[in-house]
Amino acid sequence: MTAFVPLSPSFGTLAQGLDLSAPLSDEAFAGLEAAFYRGGLLVVRGQRLTPARFHALACRIGRPEPHVIDQFHHPELADILVLSNVRRDGRPIGLADGGTYFHTDYSYLEQPARATMLHSITVPSKGGETLFADQRAAYDDLPEATKRRIDGLVVRHHYGNRDDLDTRSRTVASLLTDAQEQRLRWVRHPLVMAHPVTGRKALYAVSGSSFGIDGMPDDEGLALLDELKAHALQPKYRLAVAYGVGDVVIWDNLSMLHSATLTDPDDPRTLWRITVKPPGGLPR
Repeated sequence: MTAFVPLSPSFGTLAQGLDLSAPLSDEAFAGLEAAFYRGGLLVVRGQRLTPARFHALACRIGRPEPHVIDQFHHPELADILVLSNVRRDGRPIGLADGGTYFHTDYSYLEQPARATMLHSITVPSKGGETLFADQRAAYDDLPEATKRRIDGLVVRHHYGNRDDLDTRSRTVASLLTDAQEQRLRWVRHPLVMAHPVTGRKALYAVSGSSFGIDGMPDDEGLALLDELKAHALQPKYRLAVAYGVGDVVIWDNLSMLHSATLTDPDDPRTLWRITVKPPGGLPR
């Protein structure tokens, strides 16, 4: 029997008694999905998944979207991005130091991502947690005057980390080739989004890819985004998830900011990642 245990008083759920290596019944998946949307973050420990099983699970949540950094797609399934600091024959097998700043996956695309899934393959001896911040609770706690001010505002997004544009830094957005950069453009998303499944409002991508607000001078827009970011990343909204081998972690990109943590480059770490978009139209 599956048990769902809270990871914190306000968000995050640990699912116990699940075996994801075989297809879930419709009833079991419905329970898993409900717990996921309720908590915004779901952790399932100690799974043994093939690339095909991991991909099949992702497809039940949404439509997988391959990452723009295509040189680190999994050799069996391009929808899986390999995150790794391991090198073979002098070459990296995956993307190292990806997303080591608070951000929202695919907020730089016209259609935002619904969920991101990680499957832990190799765990470093120290560190390697993912940090999460609940943007639903952060929005709920804003003064009513601030909510009235920001509801309806539209934010300009592009691939990148607005707080670190130094290409030599480990916390810069992962570098793209010229061809990859040419596939991206500026997009616009609401600053506050109502979740299409739960209806709950949340701040959207106030850290990372957000570079300005329509109708505001650049300095004023950035100041508001920085103010909201500082509010949204307070310790009371945050949770760190540590990995064991085989763990599966799934989070709701419309509800969470997240950040990878830097690890020793010589301490092997490998994960598989799939990010999915909604089954239907734009989540507005």
